[in-house]
Order: sequence, then C-alpha cells, then structure tokens
Amino acid sequence: MIYEFGAFTLDSDKVELKRSGLVIATEPQVFRLLLLLLENSERLVTKDEIIEVVWAGRIVSDSAISSRIKSARQILGDSGAEQHFIRTVHGQGFRFVGSVSCVTPSHAPEIEPPVQLHDPTPPTTKGRGETTKPSIAVLPFHVLGEAGPYASIADALPHDLISALARLRWLFVIARGSSFRFRAPDPDMAEVGALLKVRYCLTGMVEVFGNAIVITVELTDTRDGGVLWADRFKATIDDVHDIRSQIISSVVAALELQIPLNEARIARLATPESLDAWSSYHLGLQHLLRFTGSDNGIAEQLFARAIQEDPSFSRAHAGLSSTFFQNAFMNYTNDPTSEILRAKDAAMAAVQLDPMDPFSNFAMGRTFWLEGDLDGSRAWLDRATSISPNYAQGIYAQAWTDTIAGHGHEGLASAELAMSLSPLDPFLYAMLGTRALAYLAQGQDAEAAEWAERAARSPGAHVLIALIAVAAHCLNGDDSAAKAWAESARSRRPDVSREHFFRSFPFRDQTLRGRIDKALASFGI
Repeated sequence: MIYEFGAFTLDSDKVELKRSGLVIATEPQVFRLLLLLLENSERLVTKDEIIEVVWAGRIVSDSAISSRIKSARQILGDSGAEQHFIRTVHGQGFRFVGSVSCVTPSHAPEIEPPVQLHDPTPPTTKGRGETTKPSIAVLPFHVLGEAGPYASIADALPHDLISALARLRWLFVIARGSSFRFRAPDPDMAEVGALLKVRYCLTGMVEVFGNAIVITVELTDTRDGGVLWADRFKATIDDVHDIRSQIISSVVAALELQIPLNEARIARLATPESLDAWSSYHLGLQHLLRFTGSDNGIAEQLFARAIQEDPSFSRAHAGLSSTFFQNAFMNYTNDPTSEILRAKDAAMAAVQLDPMDPFSNFAMGRTFWLEGDLDGSRAWLDRATSISPNYAQGIYAQAWTDTIAGHGHEGLASAELAMSLSPLDPFLYAMLGTRALAYLAQGQDAEAAEWAERAARSPGAHVLIALIAVAAHCLNGDDSAAKAWAESARSRRPDVSREHFFRSFPFRDQTLRGRIDKALASFGI
C-alpha cells in the first residue's frame, strides 16, 4: 500500500519514504515502525506489537523503542513535545494521529462496490508480462455461542494475522478496512474473491466453553471454493496470548507451503503458451524441489521464462539462483565454481529488486555455503528470518549453517523449530538430516542414526542425505545399515564421493569432519 500524510508518502512495496517527492534515507527498523503505525492508525499500537514487528519478538529495552520513536519523529519533523504525527500514550503505546490516506498502487486490486455478479472468478493476469501475485483477504472470525468479554478475539486475531502476513513480500494482503466488511457467518467465497479480487481467503471461528477456547482457521481458494488447509487450536482462557502466537506462527508457515503448492497445481493444468510469470515460477519450484538433474534443468527454463515475462520479479531471480546452486551442490556440472558465481549473481539481482523478500535473502545466504563462508551465509540467513520470523526454510538453513560451523546445540534447536513450523515442508528430509548432523556434532551417535534413517527415507531425499545415513549408522556401530545406504547411494549416483560430500558440506569442525570422512571411506565412498 501507499500511505500519504502531510508532505510525506510511504510506499510499503518499494520500502520507500518520500517528503515532497524526494526520497528520505530511512533505517529499516524505523521504516517498519512507521509502516506499523500507519497500518494501524485507527488504534493504539502497544509496545509488545512494536517489538514483535520491528525486532521479530526479541527482547529489547524500552530505551531501544524510545530511540526508534525519536528517529521516526525526527524524520517527520515531529517532536516529543508537539506530537503532530506520533502520539505517546504513556504506559500503553503509541498512535499515529496525523491524517492518513491510502492510495491503491497500479498493480494492486481495487475495491469495487457490491454489484450483481456475472463472472465470480477473479482475474489472475492483466495481460502479457503484467501479472498479479497471489493475494489473500483475512476476514473477521465468526463467534460461535456466547464469548462474552472474549468476543473481541474474533477481530483482534485476524488483525494480527493481517499484520504478520503483510510481511510476506510475495503475498498481497488486503487491508483490514476492506476485508472486515465481510462479517456474515458463512460468506460466499466467490463473492469475496470477486469484490476484493483475491485468490485466497482466510476465515476462522472462535468458540468459548467455560474456561476453554477453541479457534478454527481455514484457507480457501476463492476460485473454486475448495478448502486448501485448516487447523484447530485449543487452550484455556488464561493461555489465550500463547495460543495467539501459536496461531500466527502456524498460519504463516502453512501459507508459505500451501499457496505455492496450489499455484503449481493450477499451473500444471495450463498449456505452456498460457503460463504467466507467477505460474512459471511456481511450476519451476515444483521441479526444483525434486532434486534431480533433469528436473533442475526444467526449473531453470521455467524461472528464466518467468523473468522474461516480468524482469522485476525478484522471486524468479531467486529461483534461478537456486537452480545454479543445486548444480554445484549436487555436482551436476564439471564446473561448480562457475555455477556458484551464477547463483550469486542471480541472488544479488533478486535482493536488489526486493531487499525485503525472505526467499531472495535465503537464496543469497546459500550461495556462501559452497564457498565455505559460513559467517557470510549466516548474515544473509539472519536477515531472511528477521524479515519473516516464521520462515521455516530460512530457519532450517540457519540450523544447517550452525551445525556445519560446529554449533550443534544451536543447530538442533533451529532444526526442531523449523520442523514444528512446517511439518510437511518439501525440505523436511533436509531438516531431519540437519538434526542428524547436529547430534553427530554433539557425539550422540545413536540419536544421529535414528534421525538420519528418517531423513534418508523421507520423500525427496537426495543422495547426500543417504551419505549422512551411511556415516551416522557407521559411527553408531550398525555396519549393515551403513552398507545398505552406501549401496543405495552408489546405485543412484555411481560418481558419488567423499570429495563431493565435503564440497557441499564444508565442515568447520575438523573433528566432526574427520569422523565422517573415516566412516564414509570405510564403505568405499
């Protein structure tokens, strides 16, 4: 959205603040603070909400919040005494009190007045090279029965979800002022989709029984009314704040998985001539995640096609970077150095186009893995998860980096968090494998063997995961299992080797590397 107030214009998509048409240099945390206050100008924003959005929930002092508020006021020409724009409500939080108007950007869906519906299917493209990204409306939840003083949860929770989902750069989220118009207990999804021009809708139900509260959430495709995902959360009234955090984390993680899967399913039904940039991108993701040389080649072509359709599509550049990364990581090429450079160039293009997209930062972070620069990798991955704290794949990548760097305890904690956020993730086998390596790093070989076995047997597991199983079983004293996985690895890739393994897994912990090297060598790898 574009917000106009006084002489200022704030563009949330471009991450840009202007005064009288001139761009003002704004620190990322100050920009996120201003955006949060503008998005919620109709109400008070608490300090807890500011910490959740600006610092991703990390513990910070009141002075840190005061410092960012002061910086925001200085940029706007405001002060703590005058408070023309940002008003302090002592002991509670802050409010944006300036007059604000929202301008719909040219690429955003416009709100139409209710009309007689002739074609309830919202358009997904505007024309060649001009596409709309997936869009969603979060409706106010429906209260079942008498919720009493807790009825406000039905509005408060969807509002929090709108704020959290708005941080996903690849998803267009309809503002509360529009989506909260739909308060019917059983809204017509086709009508919601047509009036708001959204592909997806998130609805929910709140039930209170004595001291218990149950909240049900559903994700629906407005094009056919099909329910793509649903979950149910139960807690006591005293734990309502804990369940709020759990719901937000679960919904964000689920949408990161379910919407791309559905977009790819729809793309597969289209003829190649009709694939637009977003369809090509999502179909490319499906091939990318299969981790085979032929599929990776198809993914590269699809991402290149998406970029041709829309050169400013940052995630298509990040996807292309991932194909080059996979060429080097899986040893599909005789020149891995060139592939690493191509991966880094494509990732840099993605980040330059959209520095706030977590997938673009994730792609850039992974390019440093194969150069052995784990510190450089961690910095980009930290940025990815700072932008989107519930980004499961980013958290898994942090776990992998920490484990390879020799920090098994931190790696294990991050791997567990990634698995809890996205239990059906396409990278689940990698999360399990990372957990196995983390146990090896801590000398817990029996646990490592258990998780390595699960990883190697998981759908999509590539040949390097099988080598983790070889090492873990060998170090746990189970030679028969190690031998079986070694034979399986060689049957899939006759050229698989320890050199390939350690080029893809640049262990900084030489003790751990030595143990794995000896284990693989004993089985002819």
